Amino acid sequence: MNPLTNKIDFAVVLRVKHANPNGDPLNGNRPRTDYNGYGEITDVCLKRKVRDRLQEDGKYSIFVQSDDRKVDDATSLRDRADKAFGKKFGSLETAQLACEKWIDVRAFGQLFALPKKKGKGADEEGGEVGVSIPIRGPVTLQSAFSVQPVDVTSTQITKSVSGDGDGSKRGSDTMGMKHRVDNAVYVFYGSMNPQLAERTGFSNEDADALKAIFPRLFENDASSARPEGSMEILKVIWWKHNSKSGQYSSAKVHRSLKVGPDGTCTFDPLPGLEPEEIAGF
Repeated sequence: MNPLTNKIDFAVVLRVKHANPNGDPLNGNRPRTDYNGYGEITDVCLKRKVRDRLQEDGKYSIFVQSDDRKVDDATSLRDRADKAFGKKFGSLETAQLACEKWIDVRAFGQLFALPKKKGKGADEEGGEVGVSIPIRGPVTLQSAFSVQPVDVTSTQITKSVSGDGDGSKRGSDTMGMKHRVDNAVYVFYGSMNPQLAERTGFSNEDADALKAIFPRLFENDASSARPEGSMEILKVIWWKHNSKSGQYSSAKVHRSLKVGPDGTCTFDPLPGLEPEEIAGF
């Protein structure tokens, strides 16, 4: 594996049509919006989709697996790490072993929080002392925000079975709500840092894998809230710098991209750094 040699910045432009791209469980599962009314898809939600697509490829092992896509019998992240490393888990080798085994760890990083057993290393009162093994990943992924404020449409629906009792009670007066964004363009940005990649082993091959994943981020991701075809990647923008530190700051590179309400992209010139445009899947 060749270590990442050049700083990379990227942007992903996507369209939401009659879908709930990322519901807020604390707000009745309405699509997330900020205080100015712009739609939001959290970075955690986007990383989940990246992990799922990488896992589907079958070439990579994923540490943070979703329950419905789990490929082992681990009951928790701690259990998965214990089964993978045995007695070596919690040792000085943990970070290196985890980065070698799981692509999402060497890309996004991970925090392994471990309690020490009572005895050696315990505090003065005999309790346990926690040990944390942090891994700082080289790939940063920002939340996606809509280009314009979004209108959220709410529809009242009838449930055929109530949530009371044993579920046998039926009635047309058992109501629920569904929410959607009718039409909006979102964009999110990210970066890959070669200095941090040296510590985790994140390679040029790993960067290429993410580059191939982004155009089909919503493949096999349909649900009742996001029907097939309602989430679409319009374009992936890829900036590959000519050095580890990069010719420009990530802020300046990301700011050079202008995305219109219809998804069209224009660029402010950055001498020596040309964007590569990749069409959606």
